[in-house]
Amino acid sequence: MKNEEEERVVMEEDDHQKASDLVHELVLRLLSQNPRTPNPDPTSPTFLKTLRFAHRILRSRLTPSVSPDASAIAESLKRRLATQGKSSDALAFADLYAKFASKTGPGSVNNKWSLLYLLRIVSEDNKLDSSLLLPNLNAAVSSSLGNKKTNGVLLVSKDPENLRDVAFREYANLIKEENEVTEEVLVRDVLYACQGIDGKYVKFNSEIDGYAVVDYINTPRATRTMVRTLSELGWLFKKVKSFISESMDEDVGTVGQAFCAALQDELSDYYKLLAVLEAQGMNPIPLVSESAGGSSSYLSLRRLSVWFAEPKVKMRLMAVLVDKCRVLRGGAMAGAIHLHAQHGDPLVHDFMMSLLRCVCSPLFEMVRSWVLEGELEDSFGEFFVVSHPVKVDLLWREGYNLHHGMLPSFISPSLAQRILRTGKSINFLRVCCDDHGWADAASEAAAASGTTTRRGGIGYGETDALEHLVAEAAKRIDKRLLDVLYERYKFKEHCLAIKRYLLLGQGDFVQYLMDIVGPKLSEPANNISSFELAGFLEAAVRASNAQYDDRDVLDRLKVKMMPHGSGDRGWDVFSLEYEARAPLDTVFTESVLSKYLRVFNFLWRLKRVEHALIGIWKTMKPNCITSNSFAKLQSSVKLQLLSALRRCQVLWNEMNHFVTNFQYYIMFEVLEVSWCNFAKEMEAAKDLDDLLAAHEKYLNSIVGKSLLGEESQTIRKSLFVLFELILRFRSHADRLYEGIYELQIRTKEPGRERNKTQDSSSSWISEGRKAITQRAGEFLQSMSQDMDSIAKEYTTSLDAFLSLLPLQQSVDLKFLFFRLDFTEFYSRLHSKGRES
Repeated sequence: MKNEEEERVVMEEDDHQKASDLVHELVLRLLSQNPRTPNPDPTSPTFLKTLRFAHRILRSRLTPSVSPDASAIAESLKRRLATQGKSSDALAFADLYAKFASKTGPGSVNNKWSLLYLLRIVSEDNKLDSSLLLPNLNAAVSSSLGNKKTNGVLLVSKDPENLRDVAFREYANLIKEENEVTEEVLVRDVLYACQGIDGKYVKFNSEIDGYAVVDYINTPRATRTMVRTLSELGWLFKKVKSFISESMDEDVGTVGQAFCAALQDELSDYYKLLAVLEAQGMNPIPLVSESAGGSSSYLSLRRLSVWFAEPKVKMRLMAVLVDKCRVLRGGAMAGAIHLHAQHGDPLVHDFMMSLLRCVCSPLFEMVRSWVLEGELEDSFGEFFVVSHPVKVDLLWREGYNLHHGMLPSFISPSLAQRILRTGKSINFLRVCCDDHGWADAASEAAAASGTTTRRGGIGYGETDALEHLVAEAAKRIDKRLLDVLYERYKFKEHCLAIKRYLLLGQGDFVQYLMDIVGPKLSEPANNISSFELAGFLEAAVRASNAQYDDRDVLDRLKVKMMPHGSGDRGWDVFSLEYEARAPLDTVFTESVLSKYLRVFNFLWRLKRVEHALIGIWKTMKPNCITSNSFAKLQSSVKLQLLSALRRCQVLWNEMNHFVTNFQYYIMFEVLEVSWCNFAKEMEAAKDLDDLLAAHEKYLNSIVGKSLLGEESQTIRKSLFVLFELILRFRSHADRLYEGIYELQIRTKEPGRERNKTQDSSSSWISEGRKAITQRAGEFLQSMSQDMDSIAKEYTTSLDAFLSLLPLQQSVDLKFLFFRLDFTEFYSRLHSKGRES
């Protein structure tokens, strides 16, 4: 038993010696193929060092990445020889491998796959420079090595003494000798660079605009690339840090300050991470054997890349936001940051949400203060609601508006309009209406929406809560505003008063005013006193049912004399105006009252024409003229008189037909219908904007349908020509009947003595009966000619007016044409005129 053990030990020693000889010969051949060492010396220190290094590698536990299949490697070697054109070598290798694989038992190689793999690697590396395979084998060796060949086997050691780790440690020392800078130093410099500080070997390079390893040290390209990649974090840090420093020296506004504070908080977390990493960087980087079973609290470049993965994402995002927001402020800045929050990466999304909550807090505080208190706390012009210094009557229309450039994208335009209107309503109640009930409405709105009136009630990401708060506040505050206007300031009663007095809806008042003021208005405008007209107005009020109206309404009704020239009459300058006081002057602005004035002047002109026709009718009554009064006149004069009277009556009927139907159209189709629609919209209005829109629609409807719009200038001129002709007809009719009355009086007293002191040229009646008859005939003939001329002009103008009615856009005007030409009289007359 002992002899067998001794024999086994001898055999193992023999095998080990054979393997050492084979390795010695292999290293010698590899070095001899190097042109720099054609004859290596086996006894030189360099050769011995290389040999020891080869032994360590062979004894290590390093395994290739290919599958350990001897047949597959043999087949691969055979195919390679065949593809290289070495068919004979391929056949010889196949034969040798068959013998090698079949040999088993004592003296045979157990791990045949390892040997074949080694040969394959050696054959591949044989084509390269041996300095690439063994970089330290560059010393010259002598050629004193004999050609000793030893046959033996190659054994792979189990490495019981951790020789593999020793080899790695020596290899690491060799790498350190080649490189001038250790990895620990580079890690420390990278940490400095990430704080924006130049290290010993990693410095900021302005040419590449980034941190990099200095050129004068010998460092592998892979290491330089990794250092530059890691140092990108320092470049981003400098950009963010410089933005914060610059912003502290400028007035960036509250939103900008909140943005800088959020960035500073992120940088504080970043500083904490760097402190932890610097602490770990103090620990030396262990070798493979130490890291396998020792502590992991050390820092290498690769570990640093893992640590920096998440901070780099955040820092890149902050750098992008800094570049984007450098020239922005307020709501525009918040909107730009919000656009980057729409991201699918949960890390980016969570980071942006945290950042936006801080950034948007001043903006949401402005919204809360504006919606619930009506206060605009915007010293830096960051809010999307902008105020302007205006008069009280323009507070609603021009005092506040939206600045769309400051409207963040997470607030919709419709929501912004509601926010604007809610704050305007509070300020309107407080400034114009002197009302404080809005505070209770705001508190109720906050309670109904589940928020609080204190600061910080709503933040970013709570858009639904914001919309609910704005909706509740708008509903209650707008209702409060309308209630104050309707009940306290009697808006509806004032609108009705304007309709009754400015739009001439109070018939008895208008008729009495026309009767008493008519003679005075026929005088030149320069001779008329506004105080005298105000007395007539007061008399008309006392004589009509207007006296029972509210005194506040009657006190607002005043006479207004429009600017006039030397040739104007009272009819041209007289008008009524209605005084609008705060807060009603928000609705009845100067432009609105000017439209009412235009409508009043038009309706007053129409009433004057109607009044003129009524006056003619009173003069033309049949009991004023009897046929017995003209018994002594010649028959020819009688025929002329009857013809003139008949012509006057027919023309009056035509004019009265037109004026009656046109006035019916204005009073019922225009004024009453528009008022009914306005009353319905006034009841349905939910806020002051709806009320203003309804009133503007009501007034524009009246102006458009009354032919006072810009598009109705042509037909309006034609209508005014008809009015002038009717007034001319009134003047001629008065002259006719005055002459007839005088003739009637003179013919009843033919023998009465004339007053001799009277001028003979003062009356053509004084010349005797013959002269009376002659002058009567001439007068009637002249009046008949004038009547014919007026009738002809009237027919032509009326035809022109009727021809323009179908061309109007309003359906009501087309219906007016139907009413005026119900019997198609004018249509047939127009057709005959064209045929002739």
